[in-house]
Amino acid sequence: MNERIRPMLLALMRLALVMGLLIVAGACARRPALTAASAPAPGAPGSGPATTPSTASTPAPAETPAPVAAAPPAVTPRPAPPEFAANDTLKRIHFDFDKSDIRKADAAILDANARWLKDNPRQQLLVEGHCDPRGTNEYNLALGERRARSTMKYLVDHGVAAARITVITYGEERPLCVEETEDCWARNRRAMFLTKPQ
Repeated sequence: MNERIRPMLLALMRLALVMGLLIVAGACARRPALTAASAPAPGAPGSGPATTPSTASTPAPAETPAPVAAAPPAVTPRPAPPEFAANDTLKRIHFDFDKSDIRKADAAILDANARWLKDNPRQQLLVEGHCDPRGTNEYNLALGERRARSTMKYLVDHGVAAARITVITYGEERPLCVEETEDCWARNRRAMFLTKPQ
């Protein structure tokens, strides 16, 4: 092959490869993989676990024209295992904005919850992590997961067996309050507890 043509061909092949990868990355953008199960709606006993997102993310296409009219995202129905139910003895806790740390007042609530769980060793626990609607869905799902895991860690550190606890995140999907006020948002930033017999 001619020495002058070979570098040009290699450059064209690289350019074609890069363009192809960009097209594939943009065309194959997909929703994050979901795992776990679904829990009942707040205050509704008898439903079960939801899904947690994987942390994988896909790159956005280089430039996408804006849609004329954006349709609301499709809601995928989730299975509702009936074995987990609300437990009025276990009180919910709340979190500061954009935080997953256990607050001092909520630590006392978790201490009481841990005592009940240790006194009832044949009960499995589902910890739901929830957020207020500020932030993206993906961010709030991850924050809800951190809140549920932080709550689980506290309970495990206080004597509850980790094997008895399952965590789930709903992000902003199941609000207790829908007003756009700080008080309402504070109520939605929570961890809730459901139980089932072993």
